[in-house]
Amino acid sequence: MANINDLPAGTWAIDPTHSEVGFVARHLMVTKVRGSFTDISGTVHVKDEVTESVADVTIKTASVATGTPDRDGHLRSADFFDVENHPEIRFVSTAFTGDTLTGDLTIKGVTKPVTLDVDFNGVATDPWGNTKAAFEATGELDRTQWGLTWNAALETGGVLVSEKVKLVLDVQLALQA
Repeated sequence: MANINDLPAGTWAIDPTHSEVGFVARHLMVTKVRGSFTDISGTVHVKDEVTESVADVTIKTASVATGTPDRDGHLRSADFFDVENHPEIRFVSTAFTGDTLTGDLTIKGVTKPVTLDVDFNGVATDPWGNTKAAFEATGELDRTQWGLTWNAALETGGVLVSEKVKLVLDVQLALQA
């Protein structure tokens, strides 16, 4: 396993072509729907003391993709992300232990703290001499705390979409010159 202390200090940018911010929600109480955001950007300012590092990430809500155009349109509507009025989701870290990343997550103008479990996968140099680092992170949130409250009751009991949403992130960073 990679050692987080091997991460060089400096400014790192998210490499959006090698990163994914994904989510999983229950549908009909029995199956899972997976989706992701395809337009993400941000920086991580790694300090000499790595636990003092700060991440700032922006996600374009209109980039939500689940593989189903009708569902994607519904997620972009006022029922969920309301992309016309809230074009971005933002995360700014407030604490990093090496194993967990805590920060303020803003969705639809509502800011709440979240904590993600983090795995550092290491640092590598690509064939063009660029220094890259990779992380995986997971967490769970209650979407209703950010005003994502739309749902439909099922005849058999329960609801169409779970309130709990699992976050699954694979992030590659590129060290900036």
